Amino acid sequence: MVSGHLFHCRKNSWPPEEYINRNTLQLFDFDSAAPPEHAWRRKLNSNANLLREFSVTFREAIKMVRLGIRLWSYIREEASHGRKAPIDPFTRESCKPSAAQGVPLGGMGSGSISRGFRGEFRQWQIIPGICEGSPVMANQFSIFISRDGGNKNYASVLAPGQHEGLGKVGDQGISSWGWNLGGQHSTYHALFPRAWTVYDGEPDPELKISCRQISPFIPHNYRESSLPTAVFVYTLVNTGKERAKVSLLFTWANSIGGISHLSGDHVNEPFIGEDGVSGVLLHHKTAKGNPPVTFAVAACETQNVSVTVLPCFGLSEGSSPTAKEMWDKMVQDGQFDRENFNSGPCMSSSPGETLCAAVSASAWVEPHGKCTIAFGLSWSSPKVKFLKGSSYHRRYTKFYGTSERAAQDLVHHALTNYKRWEEDIEKWQNPILKDEKLPEWYKFTLFNELYFLVAGGTVWIDSPLPVTNINENQRQLTNVEYTDVKVTEAEVNNKQGTVVEHTATGHHRSVKLDPQNDYEDVGRFLYLEGVEYIMWNTYDVHFYASFALLELFPKIELNIQRDFAKAVLSEDGRKVKFLAEGNWGIRKVYRDFSATGDMAFGVDVWPAVRAAMEYMEQFDRDNDGLIENDGFPDQTYDAWTVHGVSAYCGCLWLAALQAAAAMAFQLGDKAFAEWCKTKYLKAKPAFEEKLWNGSYFNYDSGSSSNSKSIQADQLAGQWYTASSGLPSLFDDFKIQSALQKIYDFNVMKVKGGQMGAVNGMHPSGKVDESCMQSREIWTGVTYGVAATMILAGKEKEAFTTAEGIFIAGWSEEGYGYGFQTPEGWTMDGHFRSLIYMRPLSIWAMQWALNLPKAILEAPTINIMDRIHLSSFSSRSSQNESGVRKIATKAKCFGNSVFNCAC
Repeated sequence: MVSGHLFHCRKNSWPPEEYINRNTLQLFDFDSAAPPEHAWRRKLNSNANLLREFSVTFREAIKMVRLGIRLWSYIREEASHGRKAPIDPFTRESCKPSAAQGVPLGGMGSGSISRGFRGEFRQWQIIPGICEGSPVMANQFSIFISRDGGNKNYASVLAPGQHEGLGKVGDQGISSWGWNLGGQHSTYHALFPRAWTVYDGEPDPELKISCRQISPFIPHNYRESSLPTAVFVYTLVNTGKERAKVSLLFTWANSIGGISHLSGDHVNEPFIGEDGVSGVLLHHKTAKGNPPVTFAVAACETQNVSVTVLPCFGLSEGSSPTAKEMWDKMVQDGQFDRENFNSGPCMSSSPGETLCAAVSASAWVEPHGKCTIAFGLSWSSPKVKFLKGSSYHRRYTKFYGTSERAAQDLVHHALTNYKRWEEDIEKWQNPILKDEKLPEWYKFTLFNELYFLVAGGTVWIDSPLPVTNINENQRQLTNVEYTDVKVTEAEVNNKQGTVVEHTATGHHRSVKLDPQNDYEDVGRFLYLEGVEYIMWNTYDVHFYASFALLELFPKIELNIQRDFAKAVLSEDGRKVKFLAEGNWGIRKVYRDFSATGDMAFGVDVWPAVRAAMEYMEQFDRDNDGLIENDGFPDQTYDAWTVHGVSAYCGCLWLAALQAAAAMAFQLGDKAFAEWCKTKYLKAKPAFEEKLWNGSYFNYDSGSSSNSKSIQADQLAGQWYTASSGLPSLFDDFKIQSALQKIYDFNVMKVKGGQMGAVNGMHPSGKVDESCMQSREIWTGVTYGVAATMILAGKEKEAFTTAEGIFIAGWSEEGYGYGFQTPEGWTMDGHFRSLIYMRPLSIWAMQWALNLPKAILEAPTINIMDRIHLSSFSSRSSQNESGVRKIATKAKCFGNSVFNCAC
C-alpha cells in the first residue's frame, strides 16, 4: 500500500472550479450532472494540434534497408491477393491524427465509436481490423431555445464549428446549420467510462447545460459490459426569469465511418418502443460482403419530454428533405411532425447519396427550474467476420439475439438501466478516487487508460463455433490462431473455421477455441496490439496489459491464457519466411493461477506450461541453466538486437523457472518442480555473474557498443515474481540499486523526469541510440517499471516515473495523446503506433498497491524451499512425460498428466 506520508503538495489535476463557475457546479449538484472532482479536462475551444509521427534516422534506415525491401515485397504480395498487410509503414492514412480524442462509446468487443472532446463522433471500428479515424460531422447534438415573449431565441450545434468541411456558402448540407458555439465557456470532463460536457451559458447565457455520456463498462459484469450502446443525459437548468422551451436534436448519418455512407442501399425507419423510448433505426449495408450494421438513435419520452423524429434527410441539394430544411423546421417549430412515426422504412439510398436521421426531444423548463432529457445510441452487428475468415456471433447476441432489430432492444435497455450502471461504476471507482494518498493525476489516468478495452479494436464473441456451416466432425475442434509478431498474413479455411497466421519473425502465438468447454460461458475476447498493428492478443504485449483484465475481468483473462496454453501443444510444420532476417523456418501462467487460486485453470494449462519450459531448454547453449539470445531481435523489443545472455530475457527465464516450479509443486508434478528448481539454482548465479556490474544488470553479455546499456525493463522477471507472490529473484541490494539506476538515468536524465523512462541509456548519461526502440520511451514499459518500484518499496520514485507519461501524454502541456496513448515516443515527442495495448499496464501499478488476498496470504515458507531435490533433479525431463507425451495426454486435462512415471 502507498505509505501515508506520500502525496503531496503538487496536484496535476484540474479542479472543476477552475473550468466552471462555482455557482454552475452547485446548480448541477444532483443526479450526477456535475463533473467529478477528479477528471481529465479540456475547454471545447482548445486547439487540437496535429500529432507528429516518428521517423527513422539515416543510420537506422541503412541498418533496416534489407528488412524494408522484404517488408515491401511482402506488402505487395498481400495486395496482389486482395489482402492488407497487418503492418504497412509505407502507407499513411489520409486522416492526420490530432489531439482531439475523448471517451469512446459502448461496451467491449462489439465494435466501437470514439467521441472527441469537442463532440465529434470519430475513430470508427465496427468492422474488425478497420479503423476510420475521420469524424462524421453530420452526427451532432444541437439545441433550439425559445422563451416566452419570443425575444430570446437560440439555435446552435453543441460543438465548435472548427472543421474543414463546414462553411460552404449556399450549402444545403450541414454548413447551413447554426455553428454558433465558440466553446470558450464550455468544458469537457473525462473519467472513463463516463464523460461530461458542460455548457456554462453557451449558447444561451441563461441556460446551463450538462451532457453526461455513459457506457456500460462495469468490471466483473460480463453481460452489460458487452453491450454496444451508450446514453447521453442532458440536464438543463434555467437561470432566467422566463420559462424556456428547449429542444435538443440528435442527428445521425447512416454510416460506419470513412466514405461508407456513399455506398448505397441504406434504409432508415422510425419506431415507437416501450417506456417512451422512440427513435429511428438506420440499417446499414456494409461493403465488401461484411455483415450489416443497424443503428438505433432514440430519446426517452416522459411526462415533460416530447419526442419526435425525422427518419430521413439528406446532405445534398437533391435530397428531400435536405439538411437545411430539417434545420429550418427545428428553428421554426422546435420539433418534427408526429405522423413521421407512421412513415415506415424510407427508400434505400442510392450510391453517392448520404442518408441521415434526426431525433428531437422537447421540454419546457420553468424559471430557476431543472429538466433532464436522455438520448440513447446503440448499434447491432451480430456477426463479426475476420478478413477472409469465418464469422462468429458477438457476445451481446447471447442476450439480445441476432436480429437486426436488436439495436432497438439495446437502446431501450440502455435508456432504462443507465442509472444502475452509474451506481455500479461509482461503487467501483470511488475507493480509488477518494484515496487521499494517491496522486491526483494517477486517479483519473488509471481509469482513462482503460479506454483501450473498448477502442482497441476489441472483439468479444459468444461462442467459439463459427456462424458458417460446420459438419459434425468439424464441430469437434474449431481453431482461431493469433500472433505476437510484427507482420502476419491471415489465411482462412472456411470449412474448418481456422484462421492461420503466417509469422514474419518466427515468433508465433496461436489460440485454439474449444467448443466443448465454455469456461463459465464468458465467451472469447480479442484485442488488437494497436490500431496500426492489426494483430490480436499479441502475447508479449498482453504480458504487460493483462493486469487490467486480471483485475477487472479475470474470467476473460483466464480464458485468454487457456486458449494460448492449448495452442502451445499444437504443431504447424509449414515453412515460412522470417522477414527479420530473410531466413526460412518452421513456425510454430503462474501469476493468474496464484492470484485466482483456480486449481481447474492450473490443471488446464499445466501441460502447455511444462511443454513450453522444456522447449526453451534448447536455447541454453552452454549448459549454464540460462537461455541465450541469438544475435537478432527475438523478444518484445523486436528491433533491438541482443547477444548472448540478456537482462530482459534472462530475468524472465529465471522468473519462469521459479513460477513453473511453484506451479508444478502445487499441482502435484513434484519431479518437474525439482527439475525447475535445479535449473533455477544453476541459472541464477550464472545470470548475476555475467550481467551484474555492481549497480545494475548490463543489457547483455555481448561485446557490442550497447552491451552495458541501462535497460529500463531489466527487472521484468522480478516484476512478475513480486506480482505473483513468489520470492525475489535477487537480494534486496541488487533490486534497489538497479531500480535507483534506472530512475536516476533512464527517467531523470530525460527532461528531468517529464517524459517517462527511456528504454536504453548508456552509463555515461547519453541515450542509447543503437536502434529506433532503444531511444524510445515506451509508455507501457514505463508503467511496468513504476509497478516494479512500488513492489520494491520505492513509491515516490514509482509515481514520479509514471507521472512522466501523464505529463507528456495526457496533460494540457503535453503532446496530446489522451485516449490514444501510443506505444512510445521519442525525445522530441514524435509518436509511434497510436492507440496501443501496452499502456494498460498502468493497472500493474494498482495491482502492486493492492495485491490480492491470495498473494498476500501466501505461505510464509518460501515455496522454493518446500521443493526438496532428489536424484531426479540431475536428469533431463525429456522422458515419457516430456513435450510429446504431455501433448498426447492434453485432452484429458486430468491428474494422470501429473502422476505419470518419470
